[in-house]
Amino acid sequence: VQLQASGGGSVQAGESLRLSCAASGRAFTNSIIGWFRQAPGQEREFVAAISWTDSNTNYADSVKGRFTISRDDAKNTAMLQMNNLKPEDTAIYYCAARKPRYPGLTRDKRQYTYWGQGTLVTVSS
Repeated sequence: VQLQASGGGSVQAGESLRLSCAASGRAFTNSIIGWFRQAPGQEREFVAAISWTDSNTNYADSVKGRFTISRDDAKNTAMLQMNNLKPEDTAIYYCAARKPRYPGLTRDKRQYTYWGQGTLVTVSS
């Protein structure tokens, strides 16, 4: 699976952005998709994940209620809708994929096999 993230940009606090993760390869439809982010000088952290059936999701507490992860397997694309953005959301955002096996929608970045290049999101106050 090859992944490419896009949709980043510079916005004001309170505004929204929608990130996309385009995937190549048939294995996408059977993969768990995750979004992670990395702020300058910080570790890459989990943001959200979605199961291959689109029925289960997992969110970091910091984005719960503001971000929504979804996928369109017909288009081999996963999305991250980000509303009410805050300056602390500023980071490079990465999409990642892993096989649908234990531990499922894990927050552990080491469990994700495939990574796309990042897309920068900057939120100013």
